[in-house]
Amino acid sequence: MLNEKVGSLLNVQINKEFYSAYLYLEFSNFYKEKGLDGYANWYQIQAKEEMDHALLIMQYLQNNDYKVVFETVNQPKAELKNFDDPLKEGLEHERYVTGLINNIYGAAHDAKDYRTVKFLDWFVDEQGEEEKTAMDMITKYELFGHDPKGLYSLDSEYKARVYTAPSLVLE
Repeated sequence: MLNEKVGSLLNVQINKEFYSAYLYLEFSNFYKEKGLDGYANWYQIQAKEEMDHALLIMQYLQNNDYKVVFETVNQPKAELKNFDDPLKEGLEHERYVTGLINNIYGAAHDAKDYRTVKFLDWFVDEQGEEEKTAMDMITKYELFGHDPKGLYSLDSEYKARVYTAPSLVLE
């Protein structure tokens, strides 16, 4: 049976993942309004991934006979003025989510809930990738984004991103 504290933290995380999706849709909308369709595409796909994360956690809780409770998803509070604002806020947000995942991981470990620890291993790895990608996007923007041709090239690169569903087997 799933530890109550661990289950509760996972349930809260579902709602945090949906908030992440909202935030990334806000970023996508910002870039679309600025005419940067590639950046808009990148963040729209990122939003889908965050929704996938929420659904994976939901399914894990359901598979472990834990009642899922949905909370209200808050409106994103992002101050977006410059082209690199979403990039910087995205990195800050991913670091926040990493902290949340680490907290759940620690609670599962303390409860000797090793099945949940194993489940969370995928999320720990995913957060490492998310933070690296966010840092890389900032670096590329700082190197090339202030030049119109460089910004166009980056936007074209991000326009090529395609959605790939996560490959996590749930127990």
